[in-house]
Amino acid sequence: MSLYDEAIQRLHGLVERARETDIAEPTAMTLATATPDGRPSARIVLLKALDERGAVFYTNTHSRKGRELDSNPRAALCFHWQALSSQVLIEGATERVSDAEADAYWATRPRESQLGAWASAQSELLAERQQLEARFAEFERRFEGQQVPRPPHWTGYRLRPDMFEFWHARPGRMHERERYFLEAGEWRRSWVNP
Repeated sequence: MSLYDEAIQRLHGLVERARETDIAEPTAMTLATATPDGRPSARIVLLKALDERGAVFYTNTHSRKGRELDSNPRAALCFHWQALSSQVLIEGATERVSDAEADAYWATRPRESQLGAWASAQSELLAERQQLEARFAEFERRFEGQQVPRPPHWTGYRLRPDMFEFWHARPGRMHERERYFLEAGEWRRSWVNP
């Protein structure tokens, strides 16, 4: 097994362990992005797919994160599961998923979430809450009695890892940190000081 496959398998194992606990959102991860000039931002998103190609989450492409990813595709994801005393950091480049992947995931979303994706001009300023509620009602009427199609501005992004760092808490702040990283086209693994 390659070091990359080992890292993906370790992450899968931790996500599955987190799902077996009472953690409210075991797939929650912090997504860090930056503008081309380096202004950072971070928010929580949910992991929706993980395989040898990378980690997938979905969003409105017009949102702040969507705009930042389109102009600067480098990003980081960080899982923190306090109940497992574990954290995983992943860094890499992002790309949009295929329309077929986005459509397949869209079809699994609750109808209210689908309508909300149409109604929300995500990350834009909102004068009053009633504006958002009125847009939601408008899309409820528009799609009444039919399937809600995926908006053209809503899709998934896949982060293709070039670094994983696994952290596990230990007494005395002697934490374990193990890094898998791509260097000169080859995957390597090393311990990191806590």
